[in-house]
Amino acid sequence: MLDPRLLYTFDPSLWEAVRGTRPALLHLLDGYIDAGSVTHTAGHYLLEVCEHEVLVEFDHDQLHDYRSRRPQMVFDTNHWVSMTDYSLVIHRVLDANGTPFLLFTGPEPDTQWNRTAAAVLGIAERLDVSRILTVSGVPMAVPHTRPTLVTAHSTDPTTVSGNPMWIDRVQLPGSFSHVLEYRAGRVGILGQGFVAHVPHYLSQAAFPQACDAVLRRVQEAAGLEFPLGELAERIASNLEGIESETAEDADFPAVVHALEEQYDRLSNSGAASVPSADEIGAAVEQFLAEQDPPPDFRR
Repeated sequence: MLDPRLLYTFDPSLWEAVRGTRPALLHLLDGYIDAGSVTHTAGHYLLEVCEHEVLVEFDHDQLHDYRSRRPQMVFDTNHWVSMTDYSLVIHRVLDANGTPFLLFTGPEPDTQWNRTAAAVLGIAERLDVSRILTVSGVPMAVPHTRPTLVTAHSTDPTTVSGNPMWIDRVQLPGSFSHVLEYRAGRVGILGQGFVAHVPHYLSQAAFPQACDAVLRRVQEAAGLEFPLGELAERIASNLEGIESETAEDADFPAVVHALEEQYDRLSNSGAASVPSADEIGAAVEQFLAEQDPPPDFRR
């Protein structure tokens, strides 16, 4: 393997400022399952509402397949006026109380996963990162009118409790974030993740309720405090939009009511009839096949 440290550059003064703070590292990369745009929304929201600086910048030109995810360009009359500029960076971010944490955002690498994971974990080790965390969303048969369920996972199973009944064991196509968490556990770094259950009928649209649910779990796990007030406003607006867009759909209320009854029944009983591993695997494969190209990341 080529030296992983040659994949990135960093800000020396900011690096020294981070040392000794034992920050958590939140990795939110685009390119995999993102029902409700949970991963994308969480990363961009935190950069919108929190003070941040670029700590590490990866040489994304080595990691991106431009023919798979082509940059968007604008042509005006007789010349090119703009082009998407991809970037894969780790920010040093301050939460609402001024506590620093690290935020890794950008498109999921197309190549050199092992080398990139080694680079990120090397950074985590040298900065004495306390844990790495991620969030995501999966489409499930749940209603938008009930609290978002969250399934947690971790390299240390003793840190996971209270998961809704979902499934015991399943084989799925992996993501770079999955690989990073798996390899973190192998080198003794705690890896944690929180998966929001997104209503299947809203999986292609942004669902800020799910983003709020997983960010609150990240806060609790990492001892951070995020300014979530603006996200609460987006949730209220989103609910109004759903009601407006479905007002003339005669079948929609019955569908939601059936999901509400199932949700309430299973919540009260503490048990659930879960799909088989093959059924979930097939659903995920179908969801991946239906995805649009990932959003652009501009520097």
